[in-house]
Amino acid sequence: MWKRTGKVLQVAATYIGTIVGAGFATGQEILQFFTRFGYWGSITIALSTILFIWLGAKMMLISSSIRAKSYEDLNKSLFGDKYGRIVSHFMLVILLGVTAVMLAGAGTIFHEHWNISYQSGLLITMVACYFLLRKGMKAILTINAIVVPIMLLFTILIIIETLRTPGADKFLTLASNDSVWAAWASPFLYTAFNLSMSQGVLVPLGAEINDRKIIIAGSWVGGIGIGFMLLAGHIALSVHMPGIQQFSIPMGGIAGLLGPSIQLIYIFIIFAEIFTTLIADIYGLTLQLHERLKWTRSFIVLLILFICYLASQIGFGMLLSTLYPVFGLISFGWLFLIIRKRMSSV
Repeated sequence: MWKRTGKVLQVAATYIGTIVGAGFATGQEILQFFTRFGYWGSITIALSTILFIWLGAKMMLISSSIRAKSYEDLNKSLFGDKYGRIVSHFMLVILLGVTAVMLAGAGTIFHEHWNISYQSGLLITMVACYFLLRKGMKAILTINAIVVPIMLLFTILIIIETLRTPGADKFLTLASNDSVWAAWASPFLYTAFNLSMSQGVLVPLGAEINDRKIIIAGSWVGGIGIGFMLLAGHIALSVHMPGIQQFSIPMGGIAGLLGPSIQLIYIFIIFAEIFTTLIADIYGLTLQLHERLKWTRSFIVLLILFICYLASQIGFGMLLSTLYPVFGLISFGWLFLIIRKRMSSV
């Protein structure tokens, strides 16, 4: 009983930790996908939560049923061998780009907040990644079991403080000039993008767990956790609309108002978010390249870290600004195929 509950919580924590990336922690994702649409944001967050519960479970169940070794196996199952391989190649480039950006973000936090040089921050993060990833999926489960409860605690602190603020119910009445159609498209785009980006971890997780009930229960707990964090962020951001839109890190502005101790927790959470995304992406890339090249996993991890280290020196903004819109379109296609996939074949 307790062992099974522990497995469910591990799946849920890994699901939350994989989906809730640095963009989420800064508040930019919540602002762009939900809060800017005013009172529609709460309704579309509820829709997004349902999609995360349903499609997260479905993705892991498909992965379990086909014994997927990497996300390419899932993409071949959805798109067919030829197009599945093309989509996986494209994902490889995107994940490398995102990984480089995450590494650069970690170095920036060391430099700006902890008075440690940017280069030292990069090297410390890379060494931690390498030794953690030698333990495989177990490391990802463990790190998320530590980080996710802290993230949830921070979310609860934010919501408690927000409810004490005048105008805490502003999220119910907040108006918006944005299109209602854009508001309703937003949860589908948000879910599609985040689930397709999280394939690197959730596909092998589903294959490794290989227990239908644990996967479904973990998806329910994880999906509700994601929804709660989205709603808490949305309520907090709504109180400070429209002025909060001028901040590049909106949640940082809110955390600053709550005192230095909350801000300290917030900075740690930003780093933890970056780190969990970093190890998740490297893990997915390692499995993908190992299946193709048959090199040792340790060597592939070192190679990925080296490539990302070089990329973090020059910046990756131009590449990502080109690739992300295309990846968004592929994500929509991916979402449609996941929805269409019959459960009888799972």
